[in-house]
Parts: sequence; structure tokens; C-alpha cells
Amino acid sequence: MNRRNKLNRILISISLLFLCIIGYCVYWAFFDMSRLPRGDYLTEEVSTDGAYTVKAYVSNGGATTSYSIRGELVFNNQKNKMKNIYWNYREATADIEWIDNDTVVINGHRLNVPYDKFDFRNN
Repeated sequence: MNRRNKLNRILISISLLFLCIIGYCVYWAFFDMSRLPRGDYLTEEVSTDGAYTVKAYVSNGGATTSYSIRGELVFNNQKNKMKNIYWNYREATADIEWIDNDTVVINGHRLNVPYDKFDFRNN
């Protein structure tokens, strides 16, 4: 392999690494649900079998933005492990209804827990 091919491969590798880092930084800064604001507690509902609890929080973004609702899924059988499953802009209330053991409807958005998430930024 000649010197020019080696240099091209190194430059392509460095460029790809740089693009991957930039992509991750954009995801982390704008789309990572673990970085959502805590908010003020609104309400909660326990699943029909008691395995999960969905807690809703309202977040006030200040004078220039509207209220947002954050839904947090609590795994009751796993030492209260939690993850964010719902984030929607321009909402100030949360209507949570369990359909069955693994299906919850939050403000009209149907989610199959623990796998589904709703994030207005991705829809």
C-alpha cells in the first residue's frame, strides 16, 4: 500500500470518528430523555397488576415557553428503578389510564410499557 492510500484511510477514519462524536453530542444535548427537567409532581397511577407506576410531572420552562408534561415509569418490583417514557410540550395536565398490565394511555398517547416512549421532539 502506498503512502497516499494510508493517508486517505487515516483521514477517512478520523473524519468518521469526528462525525460520530458530533452525532452523539447532538443526541445528548437535544434528544436524551434522561436529561429532561424534573418538574413539579402532578399525579400517579399504578398498573392493574401493581408492577408499574406512572408518575406525571409538569415542567414550567419560564416566560418564553409553555408547560410540558414528563411521564416517569417506576418499576415497582425492581427497587423503584425509573425511566422517562413521556415528554410532551404545551400540556399542563396529565390524564393517565391503564388499559391492562402493560398498556398505559397518557393524554391520548398509547404506550406499551416498558418498551414504548413518547417524545414530541421525535414525532
